Amino acid sequence: MSFKTFYNSPVGLIEICGTENSITSLYFIDEEFNPVVKSNQYIEKCVKQLDEYFKGKNKNFELNLQPEGTDFQKRVWDELLKIPYGETRSYMEITKLLGDPKAIRAVANANGQNKVSIIIPCHRVIGSDGSLTGYGSGLWRKKWLLEHEQKFSNTEKQLKLTL
Repeated sequence: MSFKTFYNSPVGLIEICGTENSITSLYFIDEEFNPVVKSNQYIEKCVKQLDEYFKGKNKNFELNLQPEGTDFQKRVWDELLKIPYGETRSYMEITKLLGDPKAIRAVANANGQNKVSIIIPCHRVIGSDGSLTGYGSGLWRKKWLLEHEQKFSNTEKQLKLTL
């Protein structure tokens, strides 16, 4: 059985989909949508954690995730989950962590295919030169999310974000 709800975030409407015990997707919605809602306790747990995230109180999501993807995509998404709140990594750094520095395009593609925005933090991946590149929900949202995390982060390193 599948469940769905919508969350009104500071950077736009988010559609959250899941099963009885996992989150399968979380997307920003910019176009007209059908507001059919069939929520459950697990989806509501996700909404609560998103509320806390946007208030700067939640830095680590504790949710069971089951996004569909290839084995390689899942390996990339696992690396994204390791990027600390308020920090970034370059696509090249991710390829090195995966043990294949030549797979930069494949990593960028997998990053773009992430179905669980914010929770699997694809917004924390930037260009090697520090530029903001490739965010399916708009670079302005990526910049906002990174600045939001930086504001509530305990890290000394300040990001210099450029579009």
